[in-house]
Amino acid sequence: MARRFTPALSARLFTLFTGAVVVFQLALLAGAPWGALTQGGRTSGVLPDGARAVAAFSAVLLMAFILVVRARAGLRVPTWALRTGRFIWGVVAYGAIGIVANAITPSALERMIWLPVVVVMFCTSVHVARRRSVPLSNENL
Repeated sequence: MARRFTPALSARLFTLFTGAVVVFQLALLAGAPWGALTQGGRTSGVLPDGARAVAAFSAVLLMAFILVVRARAGLRVPTWALRTGRFIWGVVAYGAIGIVANAITPSALERMIWLPVVVVMFCTSVHVARRRSVPLSNENL
């Protein structure tokens, strides 16, 4: 029997890809010398304090997005599942903007790494957003 590509599966993929971006942002915040891979590739090496603040904000925002997508798909936080209607479309809009930003970045390396990641994040969030929110069930765990 073929497995269906369910909103729960999309939410799990979104969590995986977005979680990787969160780890990357936290590494930047901690001083990883990967400035060329973010924020247009303007900084090589360790990001300056202002750019680190952007990385910190991004990490927090992306973690909130994970909660919204998982709740909308019926994975965890069952009381939020029906309250994510507007928020999920904010996640989708962020993904669409991310695709454009990563497609036009002057950094070829940044584009090569992050554009595919953001496309997956966008597609999986759209899949979850287009489905009716599903209350938590054992099937979704």
